Amino acid sequence: MIKRIIGYFLQGLLYTLPVVATVYVVIEAIIFVDGIIPVKFPGLGLLIILISFTILGYLGGKFITPNLINFDKILDKMPLIKIVYTSIKDLISAFVGKKKRFTEPVLVKMEGNVERLGFVTQRDLSDLGIPDTKIAVYIPFSYAITGNLIIVPKECVTPVTGNSADIMKFVISGGVTELEDHDEDEVKK
Repeated sequence: MIKRIIGYFLQGLLYTLPVVATVYVVIEAIIFVDGIIPVKFPGLGLLIILISFTILGYLGGKFITPNLINFDKILDKMPLIKIVYTSIKDLISAFVGKKKRFTEPVLVKMEGNVERLGFVTQRDLSDLGIPDTKIAVYIPFSYAITGNLIIVPKECVTPVTGNSADIMKFVISGGVTELEDHDEDEVKK
C-alpha cells in the first residue's frame, strides 16, 4: 500500500514539476523584465520593452545597420568592453539572425569508443594557426546551457541526421528527451 502511494506521488511529481518549474521561470523572467522600466501598471514595462525592441529591429534593418559597423569599430578599440560586447553579440547571432551557428549537428569521436553530440561552429581556423584538417565543434553540457568548444580532426566528426533544435534538446536533457520524427509529422499534415 505504501509503495503504491509513493509511486503515485512520484508520478504526480513527474507530471507537475516540469510544468510548474517552466511556469515559474517564465513568470519570474516576465516580472524581472517588467521591472526594468518602473511604471505603475503591471505589464506595461514589459510591453514597452517588447515594442521598443521591435521598433529597433525594424529601424536597424532599414537605417542603422551601416552605422552599426562604425559603432562596432569603436567598441573594437575598447579592451574589456570589446570582449563582452562581441561575445554577447556573437552568441545571440549564433541562435538567431543570418549567422546561425548551431545548424550542423555532428557526432564527435573522443578517446576510446566514446562519442559525443555537438555542433560544428567553424570549419576555417586558419586565423588561429590551426591547420585546415581540424574544425571547431561546440559540445553542450547536459542539464545546462553551457558547454565546451573543442578542436578536432575532421575525420573524427560524423554528421547527424536530425533537427538542430531537437539535437540540442536531446543533449541538454542528458539524452532523456525523445527525438521527434519529423517525417511522420509532415506525412500527417
